Formats: sequence, structure tokens, C-alpha cells
Amino acid sequence: MKTWWKGRKYILAAVCLCLLAGAAAPRPARPAVPAKPAQQTDGPLTGYTVLVDAGHGGTDGGAKARDSGVWEKDINLKVAAALKEALEQSGARVIMTRETDMEYSRGKREDLTARLNLGQQGNADLLVSVHMNEYRSRSESGPQVFYRAGEARSRLLAGTIQQAMIQALKPAKERAAMAGDYFMLSLSIPSVLVECGFLSNAAEEKLLLTEDYQRRVAQAIRDGIVEYASLQIVETGAEES
Repeated sequence: MKTWWKGRKYILAAVCLCLLAGAAAPRPARPAVPAKPAQQTDGPLTGYTVLVDAGHGGTDGGAKARDSGVWEKDINLKVAAALKEALEQSGARVIMTRETDMEYSRGKREDLTARLNLGQQGNADLLVSVHMNEYRSRSESGPQVFYRAGEARSRLLAGTIQQAMIQALKPAKERAAMAGDYFMLSLSIPSVLVECGFLSNAAEEKLLLTEDYQRRVAQAIRDGIVEYASLQIVETGAEES
């Protein structure tokens, strides 16, 4: 009996030590509560949701700059990020199709469809797809905006962005907005594809590679969208009266 009790005492003592050690040990920290998203800025685009597409990505590099060898997909992403910031500062809610070097599918149609689905799921009001241009002749230059043929609101949006880019960037060649047959413009919302400049033009390539010019391009696109929004308000007011 004594031997049994002696062994029992050792077991009880060990249990007590474990309990004391557990009580003294610091408790693991609770997971941090995610911070609430910053309140949207009020501005001329408050109430608008814009789908911003950085064209290409992943294995699809797009055009390649003639002198630097930089892929279009990388410049598109930088301009798109600057556009997101500019739009949010004007009150818009922005949905990005990509914020890294990625693609949704190796199949081009499947990749574009996935991007368009983001706009539909997020109830986007406008779509802006950011691209860079190229041509066999190195003399071609200047930004150009494309819209879906037969879509009046898209044509108006393309026109206001085209004019804003001409005013802000003062390109050597002033182009006009044009209708274009692009799958990315197939949504029912006003949609445009912006060719920000020519990577095949030596002077324009140098500009497009700089952060300052990328921001100027983005701000010009934003200004064009703001002008479009103001015209929509005027038209709505005229219809109501």
C-alpha cells in the first residue's frame, strides 16, 4: 500500500507542476482583427465603379519595346496601378483585373472572359483596358482610344479620354478615338481600350518607361472619365426636365 501511495504522490506532483507551468506560460496572441477599409474619398466619380484592366500578363507579354526590350504587360500594369490611385482619389470604386504579373488562362479568350466576369460580378459601370501600341514603322506615335462600334456611351467615353490625353500629353501626332473590334469591349457597359503610346517609337518608348509619364497618362485617362461623368449628369438632367 505504501509503495502504491508513494507512486501516486509522484504522479500528483508532476500533474501540479504541469498545471503551474501552463498557467505561467504566456497565452498565444489572438489573430489581429483586419483593419476596416479606408472610407472612399468623395469626388466627381463618387458612385462609379470602374473595371481597370492591365492588358496582357503572365505568358502573354504583349508588344515588346524596340530599344529597351521591356514587355508591354509590365508597363500596362504600372499605368493601371496609377490609374487606380487617380480614380480612387476622385471617389470611384476600382476593380482591377490584375495587380501582379499573371493570367487567368493560357487561352486568350478564356483569359479575357475571366476579366470581364470580374466586372459583371462587381457591377462595374465603366471598363478601361490599358495597352501599349506598336507598328512596323517607328515614326508612328500618339495615344489612341478605341470603343465598340455602335455603342454611343462608349464612343462618348472614348472621345473624352482621347481629348484629355491630347491636352495633357501634347503628343506630336493627335489621333482620334476610333471604333475597334476587341473582345474586351463586349460588355454592355461603356467600355474603352486605351493604347497609351507606341513602344515602336524611340522617343515615346522612353517616355512610357518613366514613372512620371505613366502617372500623367493615368491622370489624363482619369480626367477624361471625369468629363464623361459630368456629361452624363447634364444629359440626365436634360431628360428629367
